[in-house]
Amino acid sequence: MKIAYLMAFLLLCGAVAGGCLNMGAEKQASAPSELDYSRNGYTVDVYPTMTPDPHIASLPIGSGSAIDQKLIKTGSISLEVGNVPAIVDALNGIAIRHGGYLSSSSLSAATSDRMSATVVVRVPGDAFEGAVTDIKAIGTVRSASLNSQDITEEYIDLQAQKTALQLQLNQYNRIMEKAENVEDILKIQIEIGRTQTELDRLEGRLRYLDNRVDLATITVYLQEPAPIGGDTGHDFVSVINSGIQGFLGMIDTLFIAFLTFLPLVILGGIGYGIYRWRKAKKETPVAIPEKK
Repeated sequence: MKIAYLMAFLLLCGAVAGGCLNMGAEKQASAPSELDYSRNGYTVDVYPTMTPDPHIASLPIGSGSAIDQKLIKTGSISLEVGNVPAIVDALNGIAIRHGGYLSSSSLSAATSDRMSATVVVRVPGDAFEGAVTDIKAIGTVRSASLNSQDITEEYIDLQAQKTALQLQLNQYNRIMEKAENVEDILKIQIEIGRTQTELDRLEGRLRYLDNRVDLATITVYLQEPAPIGGDTGHDFVSVINSGIQGFLGMIDTLFIAFLTFLPLVILGGIGYGIYRWRKAKKETPVAIPEKK
């Protein structure tokens, strides 16, 4: 009986020891220290040391603090001004005063030398409101539209994709250093090129978003007021030109009508000639010979 108890105790201890060994093996197998890449035994660290990106906002785990918002600010303002070229110069001064610049400008002249222009101003995001106030003060505001687009979520998502691609590229480079088989080297080079291309695309998108966030965009439409009496007014030269154009147009119409009816006139003339000839022939007296 005692021997049976002893055997049961030994079996129980063996089962417990085996479970512990299995748990240790599973932990060792699941530890993310190395990643097998190919059958040749190339391995690389899953989490290599990475240099943090200066643009990404860090959020400590469990801290509850909010990340910096990424806002794209844009504005559209329509102004009525007395002198468009002078106001364009004023807009340049406003942009420089707020730490920005004129991105583009285009001027055009309408009827009666009425000038208009479209000017794009870029200023830092924190100077957006002040620049808008100064721009509105240099003319009569006809319309204004201000927008603020929150791209924080998109920006964080792109940063996460960029970090993942950087990790993947780092892994491929480590594998390339250990690779000796030509076939494996070619495959790794293809993956490195694909990853680098996608990484460049993401970095370009991030640079574009950074530019839009750092510098707000204000599009200003300038228009001079309409002259008294309407946009055109009275122009005697234009009246003369209109009369000449009407006269020439009438001549063109008559000439076209003449050419249109010319075949009918010719046919009518031929028919009238035949008619006159036959009538004259009937009226001619027939000479009767005298009897002797």
